[in-house]
Amino acid sequence: MADGDNRIILLAGGSGLTGERALEALLEAPEVGRVVAVSRRALGREHSRLANRIVRFDTLEAQLKGLSCDAALCCIGTTRRQAGSAEAFRAVDIDVVLGFARAAKAANARRFVVISSVGADPDSRNFYLRTKGEMEQELEALGFESLDILQPSILLGWRREMRPLELIGVALMPLINPLLAGRYQNYRGISARTVGAAMLGATRSGRKGVQRYTWPGIVALSRVSPPKSRALPQAKAPARAR
Repeated sequence: MADGDNRIILLAGGSGLTGERALEALLEAPEVGRVVAVSRRALGREHSRLANRIVRFDTLEAQLKGLSCDAALCCIGTTRRQAGSAEAFRAVDIDVVLGFARAAKAANARRFVVISSVGADPDSRNFYLRTKGEMEQELEALGFESLDILQPSILLGWRREMRPLELIGVALMPLINPLLAGRYQNYRGISARTVGAAMLGATRSGRKGVQRYTWPGIVALSRVSPPKSRALPQAKAPARAR
């Protein structure tokens, strides 16, 4: 695996609101030598350090066999409305996420970074939060050396298709955020760009074990600086004859 510069990062969900921002952050990061972005359709982006692999997520583990990476970032997710049913929603937010995680583990990823939700709890009465909590539980069981779980509230940013409630949220959250203080600050809306930068920041943190980040932690992660490049050893001058 790469050390310092030239890290190989595996990314899933690079076509979504946050995934696009995470991809931008990765391609601008000096320590990232290559980004392998897996998607169902071509991302439509060209970059010398980007490899876009078109895959079927139901057979992802087999299709990524033989790949090696240092870390994996997962931006996979949907809504119940988009999925069409509760079962289809769980198939994406649990089964597909876990399939990607297992593929990353097989590719020797030491760190796995995933987007969940504030309030995620496997015992929640809320279907969405219960599903996210179960997903987190399953990921913990895989035993990554480092597992970073980002738990944002409302994601702020412009999607290609936005529902009326999402438009209202994007417009109002900057006004509401200052009112959410103390224990309520975790529910502040946060820009997708900040979350994407935080995913990169998690790969720079050096923390081991399972870490969960809500609003303040995500903001802090988004500001983590890249590691200092190691200076190449200076060649010794040839000895002079005496």
